Amino acid sequence: MTSHKEASYAMSDITRQQAETALQAALGKSEALGVAMNVAVVDAGANLKAFARMDGAWLGSIDIAIKKARTSRLFDMNTGEIGKLSQPGESLYAIEHSNDGLITFPGGVPLTSPDGTIIGAIGVSGSTVEDDHAVAMAGADALS
Repeated sequence: MTSHKEASYAMSDITRQQAETALQAALGKSEALGVAMNVAVVDAGANLKAFARMDGAWLGSIDIAIKKARTSRLFDMNTGEIGKLSQPGESLYAIEHSNDGLITFPGGVPLTSPDGTIIGAIGVSGSTVEDDHAVAMAGADALS
């Protein structure tokens, strides 16, 4: 019989080191773009694992970054793709009202292990959605 402790380690989840690697890569991309961002990394259960608020980043973007990461992990896709599906007349219309609030515009990206297993997600907020997505992708690419 597997104990609860042993079972919890069997789950594919982002490690603290992987979360830090993604976070640092995203922050580096943000600095290269010259924008101040909030960056959140969640684990496989959509729980906050790592977070950074750059100096001068908008306070209102803290919640948005975390919700982008959660949204991406809960649905295992980029938040921009969910946004396309949540427009009036589309299959996920009004989904942003579920799960205590989701964010359905770009800046949330699933994080995968080298074998392709989803182990968490990253969410970024603080600039244009194009910049947010680029910074999130830099974090995700750092784990590839």
